[in-house]
Amino acid sequence: MNSFIYGDHITTGTALAICKGRIKAELGQGSLEKVRASQRIVADIAAGEEVVYGINSGFGPLCTTKISPQNTKLLQYNILKSHSVGTGDPIPQDIAKLMLILKVQALAQGFSGITVSTLERIIWHIDNDIIPVVPSQGSVGASGDLAPLAHLFLPLIGLGKVHYNGNLTDAAEVLSVEGMGPLELAPKEGLALINGTQFMASFAIMTLHMLHKCLCQSDFIAAMMLEGLLGSAQPFMSQLHRLRPHRGSQHVAARIRSLLEGSAIVESHKNCERVQDPYSLRCIPQVHGASREAWAHLKDVLEVELNSVTDNPVIISSELAISGGNFHGQPMALPLDYVCMAASELGNISDRRIYLAMDGTVTGLPKLLVKEIGLNSGFMILQYTSAALASENKTLCFPASVDSIPTSLGQEDHVSMGSIAGRKALQVVGNLENILAIELLCACQALDFRRPLVTTPVLEEIHQTVRERIPHASEDRIFGDDIKIAQHMLSDGFILKWNDVLGSDYFQIFEDY
Repeated sequence: MNSFIYGDHITTGTALAICKGRIKAELGQGSLEKVRASQRIVADIAAGEEVVYGINSGFGPLCTTKISPQNTKLLQYNILKSHSVGTGDPIPQDIAKLMLILKVQALAQGFSGITVSTLERIIWHIDNDIIPVVPSQGSVGASGDLAPLAHLFLPLIGLGKVHYNGNLTDAAEVLSVEGMGPLELAPKEGLALINGTQFMASFAIMTLHMLHKCLCQSDFIAAMMLEGLLGSAQPFMSQLHRLRPHRGSQHVAARIRSLLEGSAIVESHKNCERVQDPYSLRCIPQVHGASREAWAHLKDVLEVELNSVTDNPVIISSELAISGGNFHGQPMALPLDYVCMAASELGNISDRRIYLAMDGTVTGLPKLLVKEIGLNSGFMILQYTSAALASENKTLCFPASVDSIPTSLGQEDHVSMGSIAGRKALQVVGNLENILAIELLCACQALDFRRPLVTTPVLEEIHQTVRERIPHASEDRIFGDDIKIAQHMLSDGFILKWNDVLGSDYFQIFEDY
């Protein structure tokens, strides 16, 4: 098994691999030395007379309230309890686990005053899959993801609930069963635990991972639909895209060219009378490509975030502890909103191609994609679902980052709402996956009507793989079952095994151990 040292440079793929148990992560000697040095500085500040925010002072608007040395530990205990105000359904267990991983990564850099024993306890939770239960709502994404992080670390002091052996169990009970007790937090530890952007960053990792699969698979599905609808291959020619050389559109055009090269279906209508295709076919490179560039932007920003210190105050040295704004989520909130729109547009253009497949005006394709309509509704209502999902995604695209409601009695007078941006983006990508599942079903059905002509070997293999699970529809059936099967196939990334035949570049760099 590969290994990773917390505090070294981490990528999105590495974080996911740790989460999935494919990489073993641990503290290295260098990280331990930095962590211990920072903790000693905090201990000295807590015992001294100078007021330093969060160490021997209150929090937020209470920052000028001096806390006595004997109460600095109680202060950390109270901050976890008072800030655990989250509501809503619990976040997925893997996202909560990613939060733990990212928090250790940030604290291990040695600027937060955390103790080694606390870091080791968090790693114990990660390694044993004893993951805290974290409500989904309550963070405004500015003083860090305060509420969700507070819930995340309640188990350290024997409070809250955890996922344990498939059940939600009181943390105190789990600690007792495991022969362990709650921790006694040292000065500043509570604040170090709840300050940071690990909630929104974890949602960003899952969004990036799911959207990457959707982006890669959407090109294949679009190419299959293009074949089923007898679309032209000319809009993908390199001569055209050299004249407007956006990296995303060039990349997608090259992929579609590769997927169509040598197709008997393309050759069969080479001299047809159609002048040009609707935009949803003709502009696949421009639309898919722009979404890829949004994905790449989030990837770049996220990788900086994963290797950053987002605590407050930051312990630079024994002479310098800076109270700043590294916890503010705006650098993450904006690209999360951007990628939310990019995912929505990928679903929007997919729905338009689904609609085109229904109208019965394309030579050789029956209306609603079945021969006997009237008694059968065919694929008509599948497009209702794709339309509903596309519309829902549009409503989710209002950018969370443009809103700010002051909190903390005005001390936190501008907040990012990046946590909301992250939750929305992941929801949109989930909807997108279902839209693409519907397009995949329609594309396979359309290709069935092109027989005996065949498309290219790769697209034929994909078609055959789908047909092994989902047969051709000659009459009505419960199409919701077909959608579910197709969605599970896309979620598993079944098309990605053919991805390498199209080459690799910046847009495909995403480690998946």
